[in-house]
Amino acid sequence: MRRRPLSLLLAVCAAGCTTGSAAPLPAPSLPAGFWDHWGDGLAELNGYTLTQPRYGEVRQGEAVLIFVTEDFDDAARVKSDRGGAGTFPVLKLNTALDFETGIYDYNAMTSVFVPLDGRLPLGRPAKLSASMQEWCGHVYDQVVVRGDTAERAVHSYFEGEADQQSTLSLDPGTVFADALPIVARGLVGELPSDRPLTLAPRLLDLRMAHAPFSTQPATLTVGQPGPLTVPAGTFTVRPVEVRAGATWTRFQVEVEAPHRLIGWSRSTGEEAQLTGSMRGPYWRQHDNGQEALRADLGLPARTWPAPHPEGGG
Repeated sequence: MRRRPLSLLLAVCAAGCTTGSAAPLPAPSLPAGFWDHWGDGLAELNGYTLTQPRYGEVRQGEAVLIFVTEDFDDAARVKSDRGGAGTFPVLKLNTALDFETGIYDYNAMTSVFVPLDGRLPLGRPAKLSASMQEWCGHVYDQVVVRGDTAERAVHSYFEGEADQQSTLSLDPGTVFADALPIVARGLVGELPSDRPLTLAPRLLDLRMAHAPFSTQPATLTVGQPGPLTVPAGTFTVRPVEVRAGATWTRFQVEVEAPHRLIGWSRSTGEEAQLTGSMRGPYWRQHDNGQEALRADLGLPARTWPAPHPEGGG
């Protein structure tokens, strides 16, 4: 299928992609005890079964969501190892999705950095990036947010999509879909139910559909608590749904703190259910043998063939 060049699509949106004007979002408001839980230097890791539609068929895979606080460099817009002046605290969410399509698999990841110091409204990250790797090639999509302006850079192996840059204007009520797992959990403050929003699209959705960056009017609705059984057990959850036109995303949020995401589903057919959860310094757990920790996330072991003995055959 012939695709419109991304340069044309970005030019359409460069002056501003809003489709309405929602009321300005409130400033972040960290819940009581936030730093007691999230300031311990550990990350929260959650594993999920994943159902992911692709190429008109339903695929099976796994998802991992990683939540961790970090210092963020204001100038470079990357994680800071030094801290101090010129940095601010963020809650980072890494979302990793892995699923198979026939002979080859997809590996996709999104990183979202949400400020915790009130410099940006609730639901607006300082930076988000997404990458997708599969056997045909790979793409990288990055958005850096400063106030009501977002600077976007896209690098893709598709003709007409490579090395594009644009500046996007944001509605004062814009929430980014990639930050919704943080917003739904109430980790940076609560949004009242049935509040009108402007929703910026999930970057991976843009990549898989080769679609332009275009925001939509949306509404966030919080439902009544109830039980939900998933592979990790039975939990009391409250549904948090964000609906934009005919599309919706529904998060099942654990009522008890720290309000983990027990699962989510989308109008596209994407669905995930919690298989296991743990807290720890995963960046140090890279030694041979520590792959056994995947069991704590409820994820299947990955086994590789043993090498042939020397001289065998």
